Amino acid sequence: MPLDPHTTRVVEIMTAAFPPIGGAGGIDAAEARRVLAASARPATPEPPVGRVEDRMIPGPAGPLPVRIYRPDPDGPDAPPPPLMVFFHGGGFVLCDLDSHDRLCRVLASRTGAVVVSVDYRLAPEHPFPAAAEDARAALAWAHANAVELGGDPGRVVVAGDSAGGNLAAGLCLHARDAGGPPIAYQLLIYPVLDAAQDTASYREHATGGFLTAAHMRWYWDQYAPADPADPQASPLRAADLSGLPPAYVLTAECDPVRDEGEAYAARLAEAGVPVETLRADNAFHGFFSLDQALPSAAQAQDAVFSALRAALAAQEARPCRNA
Repeated sequence: MPLDPHTTRVVEIMTAAFPPIGGAGGIDAAEARRVLAASARPATPEPPVGRVEDRMIPGPAGPLPVRIYRPDPDGPDAPPPPLMVFFHGGGFVLCDLDSHDRLCRVLASRTGAVVVSVDYRLAPEHPFPAAAEDARAALAWAHANAVELGGDPGRVVVAGDSAGGNLAAGLCLHARDAGGPPIAYQLLIYPVLDAAQDTASYREHATGGFLTAAHMRWYWDQYAPADPADPQASPLRAADLSGLPPAYVLTAECDPVRDEGEAYAARLAEAGVPVETLRADNAFHGFFSLDQALPSAAQAQDAVFSALRAALAAQEARPCRNA
């Protein structure tokens, strides 16, 4: 089903402001970042949060920037809130803490979690596995410092959109196989999960939905894993998905990566992992943060955050739980 006229107009506006990447005449990554940084962002109200703090944490290649969003406190006797480690999208090449600032505020405000947004290294300057290594370092730091951050170390969530969803999914696989840190939940928002790029949705929605198949080819060329089937690059290719944290997988109807997200959710379920899924109709890749402009985004946020709050409420915080 094609996008409705209002959603199509939103896509057209976003596409006009997006740098020309992929295909003949495309610009390089550094110039694409400059174009994005110069683009005017819509003036939308910032969701209220208690406090925002930029910090540098230890990373595998030097200091790693993070931005911490603390929700308004519930009261002195309330249990500590969940702790969410978030990885932004951008094809492993674009975007940063600022591009996803509003979405992280929404996450903290709507879920009550302390959100740690990670400014991982970008390709092509830092190809695979640099971003995955930064993700592991950020998770380990967040878990070790959960109490100081005001969060519950027993209710750590990993989350990400697009390429960030790839990092979150790969992080769950790595933590399972490495024996921790423990992850209570994974939130995957239209995740990129397979370098093969060979699904029906890649053909059906190659163009017309903001993210194009040509964009994705360019992104993967920049990220350039030596083995595209490595589960840390392509989590869908993992041989075994059992023992992973419960998951919510959101996909968009008109999105090249839709099918790989839905295939991953199906495989999680087959492996016995509790998983909830939602395919947002009349939606495109990148729609989730546009709740001020798109009813589909507002509806998806309601569904996602309701499920996340319910899942984490079921895991009641226990005093002195810090391992």
